[in-house]
This record gives sequence, C-alpha cells and structure tokens, in this order.
Amino acid sequence: MESISETKSSAIIQEVLANHPDAKPETLITILQEIQDRCGYLSRDAILSVGRHLDMAASKVYGVATFYNQFRFHPLGQVHIQICRGTACHVKGSKKVLDALVSALCVEPNTATADGVFSYETLACIGACGLAPAIMINGELRAKVAPESIPALLKEYREKVEAV
Repeated sequence: MESISETKSSAIIQEVLANHPDAKPETLITILQEIQDRCGYLSRDAILSVGRHLDMAASKVYGVATFYNQFRFHPLGQVHIQICRGTACHVKGSKKVLDALVSALCVEPNTATADGVFSYETLACIGACGLAPAIMINGELRAKVAPESIPALLKEYREKVEAV
C-alpha cells in the first residue's frame, strides 16, 4: 500500500469518525480497523482523534490497539511481504528465508525501508502448508521459496515499483 499524506490521513480519520456519530467505547476496534483499512496503519493522530471521539484516554485506545497484533503503527512499504512461520514452513526452512529477507532489507518487521518500497511481517500460518516454505508478496502467493531467491524477488518487485 502506498503511503498517504498526513492531510489525506487526517481527512480519512475524520470521515471514519463522522460515520460513527454516536459511537461508544465498544465500537473502538471497529473504528480502528476502518481507519487502518483506509490509511494503511494507525497514526498518532488516529489514536488521539479516536480517543477524543469516544471520550477515552489516548493511552487506553493505544493499549487496546497494541494488544491485537492486527494493528500497525507505521506505514507499510509499497511491497509488503508476509513470511509464513507455521509448522510446515518452519520445517521446510522458512527461518532461513526470513533471515535472508531481514539481511537484505535491514528493517524491523512492519516497518518500511527508508525508500518506502519494502516491508515485511511474519505470520503464524498462511494456509499453504503443501507449498512450504511460502510467502505472500502484496497478496500474491510464492511457493517453495529458497533463501537464495530473495535477492531476485526483491529486484523483481523493485523494478515493478519503479516502472509505475
């Protein structure tokens, strides 16, 4: 997902909140999900705005958001890679694939590279056990990925981003 501007993000946050005029604290997760779906992540502004809208302390909003690992607090790269770490993928070498990716990108999970092109995360299972080790790149399944193939995959996707 491409990063959006702060101004556009603020407008989206306000639009989501306007769609929940009489929201109660029990709608917190739904509102956070909607904002993340539209903005790509939960910004500081999103946490503060939701807190004001629901008459909750921002620390409580942040506490709930950090409890669930579905929420992100940094924009993802234009190319987001998900590495399966389920049992089948683990046995077939997904740790080595992950290590190759971490070495190539030099960023923490769920954090975009400095140029904003790549980000990655690990998942417990993507349901492609027969194709282990498997990864998803922007929702596209890649099967039987070898650590040695990571540089070529990154080059392929960088070229696609640059071509746009």
